[in-house]
Amino acid sequence: MNRIHQKLQEDKKVLSIYFTAGYPSLNDTVKIIQDLERNGVDMIEIGLPFSDPLADGPTIQASSTQALKNGMTTSLLFKQLKDIRKSVSIPLILMGYFNPVLQYGVEEFCKKCQETGIDGLILPDLPLDVYQENYEAIFKKYGLVNVFLITPQTSDARIHQIDTASDGFIYMVSSASVTGSQDGFGNNQEAYFERIADMKLKNPQVVGFGISNSETFLQATKQAKGAIIGSAFIKFLTQNGVDKIGDFVKGIRK
Repeated sequence: MNRIHQKLQEDKKVLSIYFTAGYPSLNDTVKIIQDLERNGVDMIEIGLPFSDPLADGPTIQASSTQALKNGMTTSLLFKQLKDIRKSVSIPLILMGYFNPVLQYGVEEFCKKCQETGIDGLILPDLPLDVYQENYEAIFKKYGLVNVFLITPQTSDARIHQIDTASDGFIYMVSSASVTGSQDGFGNNQEAYFERIADMKLKNPQVVGFGISNSETFLQATKQAKGAIIGSAFIKFLTQNGVDKIGDFVKGIRK
């Protein structure tokens, strides 16, 4: 059983943290992962930096730009992670745009993921039909869970289609805007959370975009299985470096 499936079966709300590989410094990646697990994070999304990150807000864009300047590449990330499973047991997911995966070679990329101990991929710009037609067999061959996104604008029919195609969790984007942390969710977002909960989907949902503190984490996970924090964590790293990660996690899980 994939580590993602095992984690989702646990009787607790899942806290997932996103960070950009190679940020703040090129060789921080492994330390950040180890510290996050040590401090009780349930799942980690490692961002593949990309030069044109369309869905990302300014915080993640800036971290991506800096990581590329630092010298981060897909090949280097795999090198950095080659022994990660000797020290880390929680699910690890690579998140990024499809272009770098295509440039690396999809099969080779998936093979590397399996060798490294990566459990899943989130590639927001890889359309469902293209994935099913061209890549699903490859992902499955290497035991990778592919995670799809839904937004408040996604139709019920499309959500059911994604739910049928998914085997892990659904990444539930809390709003239709770019990533970034906010202070709380409004009525529209609360209604959206309820609408999805009422659909009784077979895959659990994990909410992303706009979660920055214990209040927004609790709000997001009232209906959903878990929540993802990205921009707020990257801001914390920018301000505090990599030595106080425990303080950040404790602030979310009070």
